[in-house]
Amino acid sequence: MIDIPGYKSLHIEHIVCDYNGTIAKDGLLLPGIESLFKELSHSYTIHVITADTFGSVARQLEKCDVAVKILTSSNHTEEKHAYVESLDSKTCAAIGNGNNDETMIGGAELGIAILGDEGCAATTLKAADIVCKSATDALELFLHPKRLVATLRR
Repeated sequence: MIDIPGYKSLHIEHIVCDYNGTIAKDGLLLPGIESLFKELSHSYTIHVITADTFGSVARQLEKCDVAVKILTSSNHTEEKHAYVESLDSKTCAAIGNGNNDETMIGGAELGIAILGDEGCAATTLKAADIVCKSATDALELFLHPKRLVATLRR
């Protein structure tokens, strides 16, 4: 549990990450993500949710202890949101950058928008509780929770 004065207490069990634009660029996992996933998987269940545009997610994450959800519907925005709801949104942190991440981030107990190389959709930025410049910075918040407290306390 992470108690954030004047904000709320977080009981995060699941970290749900968008793939491309968030933890990967052009289908390739960003440096540092694999080691962060390994460390975080001791305390959290890590999920990667993607349309797998480049067909590379399985190969890129084969050494990681993560659950991979390949999107199959015609409405990825709703499918991502429904996935977080199926895990119990009150126990989820969601990380993403695209328009189709808006409701996933807004519906999670903690939503983190990434303003990285691809940019970030304005609607997703508005739905987030916190904005990070990279996925590694976002994931490190869970290894150093006082950073969350420092940013979100009132």
